[in-house]
Amino acid sequence: MPVVRADLTAPFRDCAVDVVAFNPPYLPEPEDSGWGDWLETAITGGEDGRAVVEPFLDDVGRVLAPGGRVYLLVSTMTGPDEVREYAAVRGLDAREVASESFRFERLLVLELTRA
Repeated sequence: MPVVRADLTAPFRDCAVDVVAFNPPYLPEPEDSGWGDWLETAITGGEDGRAVVEPFLDDVGRVLAPGGRVYLLVSTMTGPDEVREYAAVRGLDAREVASESFRFERLLVLELTRA
């Protein structure tokens, strides 16, 4: 199976993808973390944790083939309800299909399909 490294969904044709698995940087940016390294870049998703999630949701519906699915990892610190609402406005239904609790958060996998 081919792997593509790209700016989110930009290089893909309309209706070309059956399944998307996306583990974005989803944590809210800590104030003055002082990390300033690759780890901070890899895990932080801006002030509310959705700086990458929202642009992804803006276009992922375009690339989904009929019956296609998106599996998106988010944290309770990202605001899963806000992610669901944002997806809904873009014509995507979201339902939780998996979760795991940790000390300060719960990680959720949301399955997104066209509404």
